[in-house]
Amino acid sequence: MKKEAPEYKKKIVKELSDLIKKNRTILIASISELPTSQIQKIQKGLRKKGIVKVPKKNLIFLAIDSSKNKELEKLKEKIKGNVAILFSQLETFELAKELEKNKTPAKARPGQKAPRDIEVPAGPTDLVPGPAISELGALGIKIKIEKGKIHIQESKIIAKVGGEISSEAADLMSKLDIKPFLVGFIQSSSFDLKENKLYEYIKINKEEALKKL
Repeated sequence: MKKEAPEYKKKIVKELSDLIKKNRTILIASISELPTSQIQKIQKGLRKKGIVKVPKKNLIFLAIDSSKNKELEKLKEKIKGNVAILFSQLETFELAKELEKNKTPAKARPGQKAPRDIEVPAGPTDLVPGPAISELGALGIKIKIEKGKIHIQESKIIAKVGGEISSEAADLMSKLDIKPFLVGFIQSSSFDLKENKLYEYIKINKEEALKKL
């Protein structure tokens, strides 16, 4: 015997099905390790440019199946792990660009690869003398004390691009409010319902594209 699906699941599938019918673009993005607060910020940042949903994978599949679109069913293969599904009237690359703009700075964690040379700049800090003195010294940072606060005498790179960030460097960056990463949705695939076409490589790197041009 087939078990009847709960009403709330039917409601979600119906909502997703309606969004498929009403929009041009369906974009899949990974949200692994992304906090709920960040997802909510992205939702607000998109405003009227897109709708973000985070349903269970099987409910997305049911909504796609209900569309009766064989080409759209290819998108199911790209839905892996924790994902958000976005619906928009924008075409794929316009929506991808909006998502890039909605990325926010994030603190470093030990073991992450540095996205660039991470520098502790010279100048005043809010750190008071104490354990911080030895922590800075261990990273080769020259300091002096001014008006009861630690002042960094010379700028110092504490993590090289591509290198692993140490726990000491990550802890210091946190204390100095240095946020070297940008976090947000990791875009994987998108489907254009107007063109009936699947896009698999939609990462937008404006600086790199301009350099190539």
